[in-house]
Amino acid sequence: MNIKIYPAALTGTIPAIASKSAAHRALICAALGDSPCAVRLPESCNDIEATISCLKSLGAKTEPNGNCVTVIPIKPNNSSVTLDCGESGSTLRFLLPVAAALGMNARFTGAGRLPQRPLSPLKEQLACHGITTAQNAVSGEIISLSGQLASGEYSLSGSVSSQFITGLLFALPMLDGDSRITLTSPLQSAGYVDMTIEMLEAFGVGVDLAQSSLFIKGGQKYVSPKELDVEGDWSNAAFWLVAGVLGGNIRVKGLSLSSAQGDRKIIDILRQMGADITFDGEILRAGKSRLRATDIDASDIPDLVPVLAVAASVAQGTTTIYNAGRLRMKESDRIKTTCEMIKSVGGEIAEKADSLVIRGRPQLDGGICDSFNDHRIAMSLAAASAACAGPVVIENAQAVNKSYPSFFEDFRVLGGNVQVQN
Repeated sequence: MNIKIYPAALTGTIPAIASKSAAHRALICAALGDSPCAVRLPESCNDIEATISCLKSLGAKTEPNGNCVTVIPIKPNNSSVTLDCGESGSTLRFLLPVAAALGMNARFTGAGRLPQRPLSPLKEQLACHGITTAQNAVSGEIISLSGQLASGEYSLSGSVSSQFITGLLFALPMLDGDSRITLTSPLQSAGYVDMTIEMLEAFGVGVDLAQSSLFIKGGQKYVSPKELDVEGDWSNAAFWLVAGVLGGNIRVKGLSLSSAQGDRKIIDILRQMGADITFDGEILRAGKSRLRATDIDASDIPDLVPVLAVAASVAQGTTTIYNAGRLRMKESDRIKTTCEMIKSVGGEIAEKADSLVIRGRPQLDGGICDSFNDHRIAMSLAAASAACAGPVVIENAQAVNKSYPSFFEDFRVLGGNVQVQN
């Protein structure tokens, strides 16, 4: 699907969609619970559907009912299962340790760039604790595992992926003995680990967090809260906030300022750039603003980099986005594709090994760019149209289905001029 967007000021109110990060965590905890749990999930997406499908393969059942999905906990009925993770890195990395803790022979498959995304050092830590792993790329298999995961001392770098830590936090409480995860370097994207700990607490599972380690008592039980709301998504709200700041007046409702989501930092960064952003009750408003450049540390907010690059491309001065090396192993090489995106609409940007340097200009030109099968690139291009003199064409715009299938519908609701091209 190719989308052509004509420049227009976006105005109006839009509800924040459910947080994909929180939804993964809620569904997995519910599937490990002692009784059914109704998870309120107003909107799904490809990644969430991948997690639901994998949980069903592990022996859970799900019953959709309007805006809720009732999850009936896992009852393993087959010692050998295949889990198709689609393109969802969260699904793969969260459920690898879970399958290992359940003692299942599991084969994980996936699509897109998922087979190329790193699994070390998680794979090695599983191998050190009773799990045999194998890989057969010819058959489309990402990894297979067998054995029974054992409790004990785990060691992980905090600089690769917080998803590895989250996966272990789901699995280790179910084991008989106590475990500890020692971090050998500072934890990046720490907010996502905080989200996991909060969700575990909602299901009665405790984790003791110290400066460089996490202690997990064994023999814990997941106790269903019976029902659970999935909070609003700051990651996807960021596109509306930037679009509003570039040339509109957009209000987003349903976001929590006390959320553990790391991408809540979007409002601090935009305000530092001079953005007019206010919060009134449950409504966050972003109005047209004159932006100034600022340096941005991406270590805790990798998913915000493409849309922040859009904001920086029309900010007065030069912005450096640094500590962004992990973006090279996302749905696309996001350092490279963010650079291509900004250049395609007439911006000035330079790619470094783990950073981007963006020189702002008063207005962008518009142009044509592929999504690179990356949902965040597609949505960032749509936000960029608010600062363009001419139209923006997004090729393969269906990439938004990974996290936000109704994105372009909501774009139209706000007054966006969107045309689907054959």
